[in-house]
Amino acid sequence: MAFPVLNVDGDPYDQGLQHGVALGEQIAHNVELYYDRFLREGQLEAREARARAATYQPVLKGHPYYQALAGIAQGSGQALLDVLVLNLRYELLYYQYGVCGIGGADGCTSFAVLAEASANGHLLLGQNWDWIPGVKGAVVRTHEADGLETLGFTEAGIVGAKIGLNSAGLGLTINGLLSTVDDWSRPVLPFHVRCYEILRKRSLTEAAAVITDTPRSCSANFLLAQTPDRAIDIEAAPDAVWAIDPQRGALVHSNHFVDPTGLGIVEPEAERRPHSYTRHARMATLLEARAPVALGDLEVSLRDHDNFPDSICHHEHPDDPPAEWLITVTSAIMDLADFSLRLTDGPPCEHLYEVVSLDSRLTTHDSR
Repeated sequence: MAFPVLNVDGDPYDQGLQHGVALGEQIAHNVELYYDRFLREGQLEAREARARAATYQPVLKGHPYYQALAGIAQGSGQALLDVLVLNLRYELLYYQYGVCGIGGADGCTSFAVLAEASANGHLLLGQNWDWIPGVKGAVVRTHEADGLETLGFTEAGIVGAKIGLNSAGLGLTINGLLSTVDDWSRPVLPFHVRCYEILRKRSLTEAAAVITDTPRSCSANFLLAQTPDRAIDIEAAPDAVWAIDPQRGALVHSNHFVDPTGLGIVEPEAERRPHSYTRHARMATLLEARAPVALGDLEVSLRDHDNFPDSICHHEHPDDPPAEWLITVTSAIMDLADFSLRLTDGPPCEHLYEVVSLDSRLTTHDSR
């Protein structure tokens, strides 16, 4: 596996400590990368980013996530506040996108294919995760005290995973969204903490409640699925949620609200946002054309370059300044029935999928 693969266990602090020790160099890189990106893209000074992050400490103290943050800071040698900034980068940067009027949320294409529509009869889930070139990622497998295991992709220094699955057959993918009422300062559970909690639930109903039952500070999309054949997409604005069910055995989502008027929200103006609509429509068309969908079909679809470089397989746009570049950092395909996660380390048109699973702790191999 091109990404580091970590097996962590113990209490949240111990898991964070193992994460920090193993990925100290990558965490330092990500901290520096985000402070640079905050300033150049989001017009947010490092001092202000730290001050904003500090306001979340009363919200998080006492939560297992905060214990894991402390472990990461100790293990990596980073200041706890800098690790907290890293874990709050969604709220900090996405809010600035709205303030600065840039299309920073125009990346990521997610999908779910129900067992009835897949060639192997398994529930399939995945996405292209389009984000900052150079960000350091890792695969983390956790062993919880109650026996639950999780497996997923994260950024070095961020607790848990944002693309992953657990041993209860539950999976998660995500997409960034923006609305005009997003506000980083609302004292509620942040985005990455919700991802952490979702992958520690044993049912889709409990996982969905992590998103829907408390207000949010910023908008985001969560695509959830659980074996044998359930999937739901939840668009979540700060004070409103909208659930989308599969159509013809599949679900697709990108970086816009499907029906913002119905949800009662307004998306900020952004020059590049139309490409989200193009990717959404293209992925839906590809899945429908390939039904019943095989794993190889998904790999081909996720390598698609229609509307290049703002395509499903995303590449740097030559007309954008480097501070706004996005690429497909990883392409992920999960087979929730066999607890496997296929990942590329970079755009899937240039990199092979490699497989790691919960069934065998040390199994990794190329998908050719």
